[in-house]
Amino acid sequence: MQLFDQIQETVAAIRRQTDFQPRTGIILGTGLGNLTDVVNPVHEIAYSGLPHFATSTVQSHQGRLLFGYLDGHPVVVMAGRFHYYEGWSMEQVTFPVRVLKFLGIERLVITNASGGVNPHWQGGDIVIVRDHINLLPENPLRGANDERLGPRFPDMSKPYDATLRQLALAAARQADMRAFEGVYSAMQGPNLETPAEYALLRSLGSDCTGMSSLPEVLVARHMDLPVLMLSMVTNVSFPPDRIRETTVEDVIATARAAEPRLSWLIRTVLKQV
Repeated sequence: MQLFDQIQETVAAIRRQTDFQPRTGIILGTGLGNLTDVVNPVHEIAYSGLPHFATSTVQSHQGRLLFGYLDGHPVVVMAGRFHYYEGWSMEQVTFPVRVLKFLGIERLVITNASGGVNPHWQGGDIVIVRDHINLLPENPLRGANDERLGPRFPDMSKPYDATLRQLALAAARQADMRAFEGVYSAMQGPNLETPAEYALLRSLGSDCTGMSSLPEVLVARHMDLPVLMLSMVTNVSFPPDRIRETTVEDVIATARAAEPRLSWLIRTVLKQV
């Protein structure tokens, strides 16, 4: 079955359960799943109940689609994402984004946890991503292109929507929140980077680094979806003397402690679109 047909089959399976029409799709990253607590729910579907969906295996990723209202704004929330390092193909990792597009979303908000490689930043800072460096070993757009999904060679000169970025930056400044525009880089994982790798990323112009999100960004832009990415710095990784041993529990704890500010920022932006 072709990708396009798989998308239509999954959309049809969702529509048999709910006719809710979301305006915005939100992907929640590691330790950032509690935004679902402030969504007024209409319907939810476990990933395991959807054809062609992968299964989220990472700690703190709930593995469900939540449809509802965030302060009156209709959203569909991916409570848990898929990662290339879990063993999924890039097509599987990004498949939900294509489904959300065909459900009619107008924009995509992506969140994640990252290691900070900007020496001026600290744990708990929010990065409003303005550009990225893709160091992943595979591209979700590789292979035969289906023009029903997007063009063969999508332009990436403006990967992140300027209006959404400015709304987020203005809201953060008004609230005196530590939030900065920056460049996000992605490596395969699942190991964290070595000191030399963090130094390399910094020399390339990266401000923070993670193991996710860029495949979803590429597919969203392929389908002409505006993207806002917000990254939560959970561990400081540059210069080398600031590096400390880090566990996934450390990452989750830092992300959850800072999550109320991230949730507030998303809610404030969506009230203005």
